[in-house]
Amino acid sequence: MLLDYDRLGWLRAALAGFTALVAAFLLLPVVFIILLSFGSSRWLAFPPPGWTLKWYQELLADPAWIDAALTSARIAAMAAVLAVLIGLLASFSLVRGEFRGRQLLRGLLLTPMVLPVVVFAIAIYAFFLRIGLAGTTTGFVIAHTILALPFAIIPIATALEGFDKSIEDAAIVCGASPLQARLQITLPSIRIGIFSAAIFSFLASWDEVVVAIFMASPTLQTLPVKIWGSLRADLSPVVAAASSLLVGLTLCLMIVTALLRRKLSR
Repeated sequence: MLLDYDRLGWLRAALAGFTALVAAFLLLPVVFIILLSFGSSRWLAFPPPGWTLKWYQELLADPAWIDAALTSARIAAMAAVLAVLIGLLASFSLVRGEFRGRQLLRGLLLTPMVLPVVVFAIAIYAFFLRIGLAGTTTGFVIAHTILALPFAIIPIATALEGFDKSIEDAAIVCGASPLQARLQITLPSIRIGIFSAAIFSFLASWDEVVVAIFMASPTLQTLPVKIWGSLRADLSPVVAAASSLLVGLTLCLMIVTALLRRKLSR
């Protein structure tokens, strides 16, 4: 092959070095935040003069931070469930349906992924302000469901496209109804795509901050909004501790996703 990695020679080392530089550029800020969360200084100073768990203790003892984390988890869970349900129905229409404008519909459903988030935030905030949903849990869930929908449609549609529909047809020929065939044959077969959609939809809501800033109220704040507000008011390492927990949960979910995908694919 023209681009066979084993035949690149010295370019192979250059490619590996470039990849390592890109990875370091992306990961070092996260590593710095984690290290700062264990620093003994009352300010975000690097390198830390010492090490302590004090900031995590303050974080877990503050009801405001706990409430923000629980709010994020609750909104992300509801948004993920709705995104998966809507994404599942949309995927069946996009993959199995034969109608005019199907590709246009696909593009519209994936628009939140490419549309600048601040544009979407301003538009939905103005709309929700007129109908009384700004600053409410319902408004939060609807906005985050829209943002998470592309992350649900893509893995489910991909899994559905790779599924052999003749198996479902065989079940119908054997006496199962179309609904039974989809519930007992198709859905279990695309479970990896559905599971991936749920995780990605949850994460899309869990760490979203731009729309959350517009939708937040004094009594309803997600964890990213709380971090942003605290960062503007005080450079306490508690912010670094909260950010580290945010990153840690995201990393754990990604690892669990990879392990379960490997287990389910066997």
